[in-house]
Amino acid sequence: MPRERHPNKEIEQALQFAELKGWRYFKAGSPSHSWGRMFCGKKDRDGCIMSIWSTPKSSEGHAKQIRRNVNKCQCLKDKK
Repeated sequence: MPRERHPNKEIEQALQFAELKGWRYFKAGSPSHSWGRMFCGKKDRDGCIMSIWSTPKSSEGHAKQIRRNVNKCQCLKDKK
């Protein structure tokens, strides 16, 4: 089932970038302040996790943060 689109276009583009790199999206639970969470491709508890906010103070800054976290993730690179 495809995920719902993020209401902000910059953040949506960053999420698509993350998905291309193997990250997975999970919708946040109802009492949560976040829009959802992204998990890197590593399938155990040592993998990277980041919260995705629905209305961040700076949407451009949050999109840059998502890309930066995806690019610095070493979880799958270390397996080589």
